[in-house]
Amino acid sequence: MTRFVEWCAHTDIPVAHHKLQILTADPAKLAAAVDIVAEVVPDHYVMPGRLAQLLTRLGRKEVAVYVAEKLPTTKQIKSGDLGEILCTTFIHESTPFKLGIKRLRWKDHRNMSMRGDDVLAFHIGAGAAGLQVLKAEAKSGGKMQAGTVSTARDALSAYGELPSPHAMSFVADRLEAAVDKPLRDMLDDAQLKRNLKPAHVTHMLFTFSGNDTTAMLSKNLASYVGGSAQHYVGIRVEDHQAFIKSVFAAAEV
Repeated sequence: MTRFVEWCAHTDIPVAHHKLQILTADPAKLAAAVDIVAEVVPDHYVMPGRLAQLLTRLGRKEVAVYVAEKLPTTKQIKSGDLGEILCTTFIHESTPFKLGIKRLRWKDHRNMSMRGDDVLAFHIGAGAAGLQVLKAEAKSGGKMQAGTVSTARDALSAYGELPSPHAMSFVADRLEAAVDKPLRDMLDDAQLKRNLKPAHVTHMLFTFSGNDTTAMLSKNLASYVGGSAQHYVGIRVEDHQAFIKSVFAAAEV
C-alpha cells in the first residue's frame, strides 16, 4: 500500500462531530514516496492474474509494455487517477472499509475519466450492523479551489446521501470470486430491496493538492446537515505536478 505514515505528517482537525485529517508530505521524503506510490499504481489498472499470465508466457519486458499502455498520458487524467488511487489506498489502510474493487481496471480508455462515484468501499458489520458503505469523492489539483470541494460535496449528497444505483451495480457485477459472494449478495439486496439508509453510509471527501485545504475542508464540513457520517481527508504534496509526473514515470519502468 502507500504507507502514508512513512512520508506524511498527520494532523486531526476537530470539526463538530465529524472527522477531518490533513496529511502533509515531507519534502525530504518525496523520493521514497514516489517509489512507494509507483509500486501500487499498476495494480489499480491491471488484474494481478493477468500480469502473472503475461509474465509467464512473454516475459518482463512485454509486461512492462503492457502496463505502460494502460497508464494515462495526459496531465489532467494522471492527476485525477492518482487522486483516486491515493483515496482508495488511504481507505484500505486507515478505515474499516476493506472490501471493494479497483475501479480503474475497467476504464474505457486510458485518457478518459470514469463517471459515477469515485470510490465505493464496504465493511460487513457483525450481527445486525450489516452492510456499511463508504462513498468517496476524490479531487486532485495543483491549487484546490473551494468550488471544487463544493462540487464534491454535492456529489456525495446526491441520490439521498446514498451511492448511485449504477455505481453499486457496477461493483456487484464485478465481484465474481466465490469469496466475494456475501458482499455481492448484500449489494444486490441493498439495490433491489432498497434497504440501504443514509445512516449506513459514510461520506469521504478526499483532496490531493499542492495547497493547504484545511480551511476550505473545515468550512465545507461544518456546513453538512445530512444523516451520514463524514470523513474528510486532505493530502498536500507541495510540488503536486512534479510528484504525479515522477510517480507515473516510475510506474512504467
